[in-house]
Amino acid sequence: MNRIVPHISIVMLNVNGQNAPLKRYRMAEWIRIHQPSVCCLQETQHIRKGWKKIFHANGHQKQGGIAIHISDKTNFKATAVKKDKEGNYIMIKGLVQQENITVLNIHTPNTGASTFTKQLLLDLRNEIDGNTVILGDFNTPLTALDRLSRQKLNKEKMDLNYTLEQMDLKDIYRTFYPTTTEYIISTWYILQDRPYDRPQNESQ
Repeated sequence: MNRIVPHISIVMLNVNGQNAPLKRYRMAEWIRIHQPSVCCLQETQHIRKGWKKIFHANGHQKQGGIAIHISDKTNFKATAVKKDKEGNYIMIKGLVQQENITVLNIHTPNTGASTFTKQLLLDLRNEIDGNTVILGDFNTPLTALDRLSRQKLNKEKMDLNYTLEQMDLKDIYRTFYPTTTEYIISTWYILQDRPYDRPQNESQ
């Protein structure tokens, strides 16, 4: 008998400016409609109600941090949490129906984005395996299709792409939409030997 792999949906939302009531309402409605299993938030200072399992990291300054929220409907048991003091990343390891999973949420600083992301991935390489999903705001377009016309592929971006290849990390969005010409700043990665679902290409 084939083993049934549990299904979970993971989304990432940049919620900068959610002090505005309308934006908070729209975000809550989007989450209510789509009902993700895991919701990774960028640039947030608010803890959302209705989520019992919340993992948050933010720096010392009065700026939004990042968070990973696990739906109450998801049978998730956290086994480890790792984050930095600046609020640039948070990683949780856990079990979903006895299946191991690691979720890494990254918010890269605007300055030196490619170098920061490369070094972070290298520092965490022993934590990354075939059950890892990496998502977030890299502030770094990695392909010609993702870049604005005035942007160039410099050495730092080339080094980051090389690191991703060496770690066998795969851009899920570009796997399913290899020719979509739009500017993508949020890139999802997963190790190539791990099965995954087709992401939704929804209009904004």
